[in-house]
Amino acid sequence: VQLQASGGGLVQAGGSLRLSCAASGRTFSSYALGWFRQAPGKEREFVAAVSRSGSSTSYADSVKGRFTISRDNAKNTVYLQMSSLEPEDSAVYYCAAALNLWRVVAGPHDYWGQGTLVTVSS
Repeated sequence: VQLQASGGGLVQAGGSLRLSCAASGRTFSSYALGWFRQAPGKEREFVAAVSRSGSSTSYADSVKGRFTISRDNAKNTVYLQMSSLEPEDSAVYYCAAALNLWRVVAGPHDYWGQGTLVTVSS
């Protein structure tokens, strides 16, 4: 599985942005998927995860109520809808795949996509 993230950009605080991660391969629905982020000088951190069917999700406390993860298995794509963005959300966002939801959250991960940069201005 190859993952390609997109949708990053510059947005004002309080604004919204939607990230997409498109996957190649016919086994997309066999993997749980997630989003991580890494700000300059900080370690990469978990943001959100969705199960293989899309019926279960998990979020970091810092984004609960503001971010929504979803997936479309017919389009081989996972999304991260980000609202009420804060400057602290600025980071490079990465998508990742693992065999189940909890491995997305805690690792190990099977695949990583390249990052997409999100910058939130105050």
